[in-house]
Amino acid sequence: MSEKKQIIRSLVLVSLTLLIFGHGAHQTGLAQENDFIFEEDITYGKVGDVELALDLARPASGKGPFPVLVFIFGGGWSTGSRTQLHLGMWQAAERGYVAVTVDYRLTSVKENGKTKYLFPAQVHDVKCAVRWLRANRRKYKIDPNRIGALGFSSGGHLALMLGLTDSSDGLEGECGKLKYSSRVQGVVSLAGTTELVSLYQESKEPLIETFLGDLLGGTPEEVPEQYKMASPLTYVSKDDPPVLSIHGDMDLEVPLRQAELLDVKMKEVGVSHTLIIKKDRGHCGIVDFLEDNTVWDFFDRHLKGD
Repeated sequence: MSEKKQIIRSLVLVSLTLLIFGHGAHQTGLAQENDFIFEEDITYGKVGDVELALDLARPASGKGPFPVLVFIFGGGWSTGSRTQLHLGMWQAAERGYVAVTVDYRLTSVKENGKTKYLFPAQVHDVKCAVRWLRANRRKYKIDPNRIGALGFSSGGHLALMLGLTDSSDGLEGECGKLKYSSRVQGVVSLAGTTELVSLYQESKEPLIETFLGDLLGGTPEEVPEQYKMASPLTYVSKDDPPVLSIHGDMDLEVPLRQAELLDVKMKEVGVSHTLIIKKDRGHCGIVDFLEDNTVWDFFDRHLKGD
């Protein structure tokens, strides 16, 4: 795939996500009008010379502590920004959550022609963000025992990695205060990837080989252990938090089988997994959680319930 086509594809992904989730520009009056406090450009960690940032919205009133939602953008692990998810974050704050949108290191950054930030850098970063939330629980009135994660596409993959891995899996990284846990208590995956070898083989996305090669450093034949380590399916166990997967039956980029594999595996070990299949929806067609209460009901049940 030519560099020009890859750039065009990246721009399309960003534009489409902006269209779905909102423009993400800072609106000074919005926090006052909608009764939540909005803070931008908060550094949650530093890796080498890279400062990792998040944006945060929280209820303007109430004693708390409040449950937390971590929003993770998608874009083939190679493009995108936390600002793409501002609209969802603001709605979460209005519903009584502390909500953050987080950046993570992208595979589009190159050094000597190769990916500078290979997996598991991206997992390290989102785990660092969760630890930062727990470390700052008093400042932001956070309930450290009620944290959920939500992501779309590759963001769904990272949300699942937060939910299904633990400290024994060797994916914590060195960012942030390691004495705090990076575990979350609920996950929503919107067209998320779960098993990367079959994704490589079955996706109709023309750039999937590039996306996965840049993330993992090669093909499944060249780096099989990396594909296994980066697959959420590898880590399913009986102590996992509840997961909601929403997937389109017409998704050609991340085939429905990705969600079905996770559904089978989680039910085999007796863990709560709900799979909602959106009829006649493609990859981006399932990102309509802002228009109904499916996702909100899931998080309310698992993060606000007794």
